[in-house]
Amino acid sequence: MANAPIPMRTAYRDRARLREARYGVSFILPSILGCLIFVVIPFGDAVRRSFTQGLQGTYAGLTNYIGIMENASFHQAALNTLRFIALCVPLLVICSLGLALLLSKPLAGLGTLRAAFLLPMAVPVASVALLWQVLFHGNGLLNSLLFAFSISPIDWMRTDFALFCLVISYLWKNVGYTMVLFLAGLGGISPALYEAAAVDGAGAWRKFISVTWPCLKPTLFTVTVLSLLNTFKAYREAWLVAGNYPQGSIYLLQHTLNNWFTALEIEKLCAAAVVIALIILGLVGLLNRTWVMQAREEET
Repeated sequence: MANAPIPMRTAYRDRARLREARYGVSFILPSILGCLIFVVIPFGDAVRRSFTQGLQGTYAGLTNYIGIMENASFHQAALNTLRFIALCVPLLVICSLGLALLLSKPLAGLGTLRAAFLLPMAVPVASVALLWQVLFHGNGLLNSLLFAFSISPIDWMRTDFALFCLVISYLWKNVGYTMVLFLAGLGGISPALYEAAAVDGAGAWRKFISVTWPCLKPTLFTVTVLSLLNTFKAYREAWLVAGNYPQGSIYLLQHTLNNWFTALEIEKLCAAAVVIALIILGLVGLLNRTWVMQAREEET
């Protein structure tokens, strides 16, 4: 028996889906090509060069990786970077979530407040560095205030206070962006859930624990990952203010990489870049696994 002809409607639907797929591919193709040319291929070459030495690219095995693991400067920079991440990410999540909860309420001038928290994102990095110098210089604004209260001035950028100055700068720069992400997450929570919780006699804290927090977990994962990645951008301010060799507490991994690049120690630089990329990938994978496991436990 001959096959029945494909209905006209089905054929038209298939052509429409194929046309939509082509449109979709044409839209994302420039991004894919850009990612391949400027990210994937250069990183692949960095992986290759991390196993070589010299201009001839002689294979050296794990020599470069062993060298960076035994490098005291790399150890110091790695510890400082981990300390900076451990301080910044939790503080940023707490501050931005608190602001988002506050600005999700009906307040006068709410739009102006939201815009004000986003202004630091529009400030150029060079201007932020200039502001840093005005605030934290030995003869800067903060020391002038301390002197007015008969307190001895502090050389903020040449003591361990430099780390806290960098943390404050990071929070000031990023809290508005993460706050907007949390506001988007809060806007996606159905008001019916809060009404049902109120009917059951839940107070503000119980509503947050039982409704807000579980519904915000996908947003929290995104914010945590982006905050982790943004910590590596704080190097710009530290470098503009203190140069290649700042005070020890703010000597970050990017300082080490930049100094190796300046000294043309490209093989060590590539090995360190591969190690850092693997660590970041591992941290993001660990966060994703934690979130997935928590979601499964809640479902069961």
